[in-house]
Amino acid sequence: MRKQIAAGNWKMNLSLEEGQTLCHALKSADRPQNVLTILGVPCPYLKSMHDICIDDSICIAAQNVHHEKNGAYTGETSVSMVKSLGIDYVIIGHSERREYQKESNEMLKTKVDLALEASLTPIFCCGESLDVRKSGAQNDFVSQQLKESLFHLEGADFSKLIIAYEPIWAIGTGETASPQQAQDMHHALRTFIAAQYGQDIANGISILYGGSVKPGNAKEIFGQADVDGGLVGGASLKADDFTQIIHSF
Repeated sequence: MRKQIAAGNWKMNLSLEEGQTLCHALKSADRPQNVLTILGVPCPYLKSMHDICIDDSICIAAQNVHHEKNGAYTGETSVSMVKSLGIDYVIIGHSERREYQKESNEMLKTKVDLALEASLTPIFCCGESLDVRKSGAQNDFVSQQLKESLFHLEGADFSKLIIAYEPIWAIGTGETASPQQAQDMHHALRTFIAAQYGQDIANGISILYGGSVKPGNAKEIFGQADVDGGLVGGASLKADDFTQIIHSF
C-alpha cells in the first residue's frame, strides 16, 4: 500500500511568525492520520518548524541541499546540516531550481546520493516544459531525467524515494493539465520505474502531482489510480486550504 502524501512547498514565502502560526494551525486541525503531511519550509525556519511539529504527524522538509558535503560554499546548506536539525526529508530538483539555478541531472544525481547517505528522504521532482509537451516528447524527456539522476541507484535505495511530477507547461502558462493528463504521466513514470526495478518496486513508490493543486481540484486529481498525493505550492500557505487538500484522498 503506497503512502498517501500531502506535501507543501512554501518556497520563498512567509515570515518566521507567519510560518509558526501556520504550523500551529495545521497541528490543531482535524487531519486524517493515514495521510503523511510534509512541509517544505525555507532553510532559516527548519529548526523552528521542526520543533513545533515534532510531537505531531507533520514532517518537515528542506527545500534544497548543496551538492558538496562541506567546504567554502558561502550561503549554502549541506545534507549534514539539515540532518543535524532532525529533518528527514529534502526536495531535490524542483523545476524552479532547474531553471533559475541551472541544476543539471548530473548535479541532482549527486544531491540524491548525498541525501540518501545522510538518511534524508529525497522528494525528487521531474517534469517537462511547454515546448517539450507540445512536441509530444514529454515521456522521453521525463524518463531521461529519471535515468540520469536516479537509475544508478540500487533498488533498495530507490525504494526510499518520493517522486513528484511537475507539469511545468501548465504552471503560469495559461495551459491547464487535466486529471487524466496527470494520470497518464504518473502511469508512464511507474512504467519507467518498473522497467528498471520491477513491478513490485514501481508499485511501492509514491508519486505526487505538483501542478497547481487546490482544494477545488485535489479530490479528482488524487482519485487517479497512479497519483498518490500532491506537492502543493500556494495553497499550502493557507491552513484551511491545505487542510482541505489533506482531506481530499
